[in-house]
Amino acid sequence: MDLVRKTLFELQDKEYQKFHSSLCQNTHNIIGVRIPILRKMAKQIARENPEEFLNRKKIEFYEEKMLYGFVIGYMKEPLEKRIEYLDKFVPMIDNWAVCDCTVSTFKFVQNNLKEMWDYLQKYISSNKEFEIRFAIIMLMYYYLEDEYINKVLEIYNKIKPEGYYAKMAIAWAIAEAYTKYPEKIMKFLKKNNLDNFTYNKALQKMIESYRIEEDVKDNLRKMKK
Repeated sequence: MDLVRKTLFELQDKEYQKFHSSLCQNTHNIIGVRIPILRKMAKQIARENPEEFLNRKKIEFYEEKMLYGFVIGYMKEPLEKRIEYLDKFVPMIDNWAVCDCTVSTFKFVQNNLKEMWDYLQKYISSNKEFEIRFAIIMLMYYYLEDEYINKVLEIYNKIKPEGYYAKMAIAWAIAEAYTKYPEKIMKFLKKNNLDNFTYNKALQKMIESYRIEEDVKDNLRKMKK
């Protein structure tokens, strides 16, 4: 057992393992290490020798995948090197938590919007559920801006993923977009190509949001299909 995996098992919290496994029901390789601890480990790896970890042959456990994504986000390497490791990482993603938590650390995207927009296109056109979710969540975190919002909505409207977690990502992203572009999103909701499941889930996410006014939520309830 290598040092990273040994450390992960030493940090195991079995109660947390049980709890988190219930949140990621299709994931059966969770050791049980809390996210703040993983972030701290990843920052240390990123400082000391990120490539040694990122070039390891076996990434088997949930926490190892999470670390892999975090290290890509935290390391001080040029974009080309990050993309090299993203190409290895994205196909590893097999649950919503690894996708969403790691994407939130990719602050380097903010300084490389054009390059990363081009990079994401291959995942937008993927037929794999979590590759699509990765692209959708990346767009949600970093591209809900004036320059890109129309193109982002066009993508959300165009892609037709089959997987539950990809559909839910679109719903979440639309709800998030509303908080920045309420008029544009209301117009989008009135004319779109979303399937009924995704459309209704987007409304549900908006209704559940504490950032949206009650009178808007009343209107949204009437819009369900």
